[in-house]
Amino acid sequence: MSKPDLFDMTGKVALITGASRGIGESIARTLAAYGAHVIVSSRKIDGCEAVAGSIRDDGGSAEAYACHIGEMDQIEDIWKHIETTHGKLDVLVNNAAANPYFGPIEDTDLGAYHKTVDVNIRGYFFMCARGAQLMKRQGGGSIINVASVNGVNPGHYQGIYSVTKAAVISMTRSFAMELGQQKVRVNALLPGLTDTKFASALTSNEAIKKQAMAHIPMKRVADPDEMAGTVLYLASGASSYTTGTCINVDGGYLTI
Repeated sequence: MSKPDLFDMTGKVALITGASRGIGESIARTLAAYGAHVIVSSRKIDGCEAVAGSIRDDGGSAEAYACHIGEMDQIEDIWKHIETTHGKLDVLVNNAAANPYFGPIEDTDLGAYHKTVDVNIRGYFFMCARGAQLMKRQGGGSIINVASVNGVNPGHYQGIYSVTKAAVISMTRSFAMELGQQKVRVNALLPGLTDTKFASALTSNEAIKKQAMAHIPMKRVADPDEMAGTVLYLASGASSYTTGTCINVDGGYLTI
């Protein structure tokens, strides 16, 4: 008796933001490996092209499209491109994020506040909204928001970032509640400390890293590839009855 491949993504179109490196790149490569056509997106086209080209070289299907989700006109542009070129989107992974300030929360300046909020809240919200509109018309889809464990337990000297990631968790549940009957599932990945350039202010500082290890039962930093399997589950038919869920992938951090 043949076993169904619950994770088969053949024929699916997936958009991954912030996919030129780190967690987003790992997600793009994993979804492509399981058959999806992936749209590799981030602010700079060169990085997107490099990842998309590498996926194609490995036998996958990928294209690159630059989009800064902190800019509303660029959000509109990428959705016009998707509708014109593909006519559908099966999976949206909101992964691009901003974290320009590391320091006491009371010293957050207006520029850092706006940059973080514009990308992590406004950008995610309108990417979700546009994705939901298209997915409702086509009869369903999956939206996955990359939040953070900092949205549950605020990170030290990461105040405004933590605030925005808490908003992403609430946003995920709000969209899931309203879109369930339209077969649009909305879930979130909550990564713990992961070895990326984005998190280098934490992982490259031995004192901070040692302090973090005391709160992680697995006593190590995650590799970006360790985030991709959860996204594959949430993107695929394996999670067909899963919506409004926030999955911690944190080495046990939130259990302490």
